[in-house]
Amino acid sequence: MLLCPQGVVAGVDVRGAAPGTRETDLLHPLATIEAVHALLLTGGSAFGLAAADGVMRWLEERGHGVEVGPCRVPIVPAAVLFDLWVGDAAIRPDAAAGYQACQAASPLHPAQGSVGAGAGASVGKLFGIQRAMKGGIGTASIKVGAITVAALVAVNAVGDVVDPASGRVIAGARADDGLTALDTMAALCDGQIPAHLMAGMATTIGIVATDARLSKAQTNKLAAMAHDGLARAINPVHTASDGDALFALATGDSGLPGHLTVLGALAAEVTARAVLNAVRAAIGLTRPDLPSSRDLGLA
Repeated sequence: MLLCPQGVVAGVDVRGAAPGTRETDLLHPLATIEAVHALLLTGGSAFGLAAADGVMRWLEERGHGVEVGPCRVPIVPAAVLFDLWVGDAAIRPDAAAGYQACQAASPLHPAQGSVGAGAGASVGKLFGIQRAMKGGIGTASIKVGAITVAALVAVNAVGDVVDPASGRVIAGARADDGLTALDTMAALCDGQIPAHLMAGMATTIGIVATDARLSKAQTNKLAAMAHDGLARAINPVHTASDGDALFALATGDSGLPGHLTVLGALAAEVTARAVLNAVRAAIGLTRPDLPSSRDLGLA
């Protein structure tokens, strides 16, 4: 979760065919609302969207939100991923969890791997969860001159995570031995077709942020360009079973307008790096069998 109680301009781009989101229509450039007060990434499938209620309550108690008649309404867009494979499927983030997340929020560097929205994440599920590996949440940032671009990504993909520099799979579907990477795209090109294709049981979600000054339309374009980073590091991506969604926000704290083409290129780069960091920091599970990249020596 990212708290911005002062209100910042934000945008979104949804590419997957099975998204779980809240308040994303408000981020359209033609919509009236100009600022958000928090962005939430959560697990629990559509049930997990309830966590945004707790974030709203925390913000309202502190007087943050859009003034509407007798009250202030905090704007909290949210996106969820499907992680109910892991643990008790009846336990999901709720309003209390969202409130507690606000209480625990910190300006310190966030933890990576199997925490937060990445706790139950998995990757490489096209050939079934039994051949998948552990996903997670990752961050990355770049500072160029006086402007910073950063990304926070929860990686829970149908596809494999691939290092763009080498083309090597570092986390994803496993071969029959359970110990080596299958390489999903190579298997598909070789004619290996999954016996059963899942629907809506994955999704990678994230936030790209910059301290440049951007308009609402420009933040939407920034979110769109950041998806190039997902395409570099996840293969296949944006599938019928993924609800891939990226938010973008611009605080304007640098006081500089920034060049959108440059910012978009940097956004794609930090997004790809965050994806790699997510699976490299993940911790494997034994129940269900979800080894990590480190467990199999792929990191």
